[in-house]
Amino acid sequence: MSKYMYSTANLSDKELKDQGNRLFSLKKYEDAVSCYTKAIIKNPNMPTYFTNRALCHLKMKRWEASCQDCRRALDMDANLVKGHFFLGQALLEMDNYDEAIKHLQRANDLAREQKLNFGDDIASQLRAARKKRWNVQEEKRIAQEIELQSYLNRLIREDTERQIEKLRQENGNNEYQIQEKIIEFEQHCDNNTSELNAIFAKVDDRRRKRDVPDYLCGKISFEILREPVITPSGITYERKDIEEHLQRVGHFDIVTRVKLTQDQLIPNFAMKEVVDAFLQENEWALDY
Repeated sequence: MSKYMYSTANLSDKELKDQGNRLFSLKKYEDAVSCYTKAIIKNPNMPTYFTNRALCHLKMKRWEASCQDCRRALDMDANLVKGHFFLGQALLEMDNYDEAIKHLQRANDLAREQKLNFGDDIASQLRAARKKRWNVQEEKRIAQEIELQSYLNRLIREDTERQIEKLRQENGNNEYQIQEKIIEFEQHCDNNTSELNAIFAKVDDRRRKRDVPDYLCGKISFEILREPVITPSGITYERKDIEEHLQRVGHFDIVTRVKLTQDQLIPNFAMKEVVDAFLQENEWALDY
């Protein structure tokens, strides 16, 4: 047993949890896991014991174990913010982007509804998950374009070879008589290939610059702003998102927590112009 562990035989599940918390604060994650496990054995119906242990697993990069504890916690309380948050983080590390985004978005929504302050922790993880998923999709699209480029280059070459073969058959394979025509075919092939590759090079260059700045995305849905509005606190939101928050959660600014009502929302025309200009030059961002 670790020197950081004490006799736990007579401790209650709450005392074991408290001891686990102290060990966690000391970054003694393995010892904290032991305490949380003993607390769970004494009382397996407390979802927070599972999320506490899940966080230890996250710190030790045990993604599967963290997922299992989070799922057990959520089976007991489907509205547990930390359950969704930690599960989303573990899934993100396992490259399961779709499910990670689902749980991180749920954690973000629940935190707003329950008026819990996680700072930018959940939002930053959600942005990271969305960007990683976008990057994976981009890689797939790039691979498809490379395959298409190779295919079209091959078609151009095969078409040229067919023309040359037909020319030879029609002229009895007399290379001297058809040499000039063969050179013409080859030059035409090279020109077509060069033009095709130049087009794909331009596409590739534009792809390298693909990135939607965070300031162009809403702070609730994290999607690119379409109808931005600004609050008296100076925070810009997507109109439908902030209005839904005001109706469902409460009349306060999500970021500053200052009192806010719908009639205080003002269209942010400056941001609208910035977004529109960005979209005109980057139509791909409509799928971001």
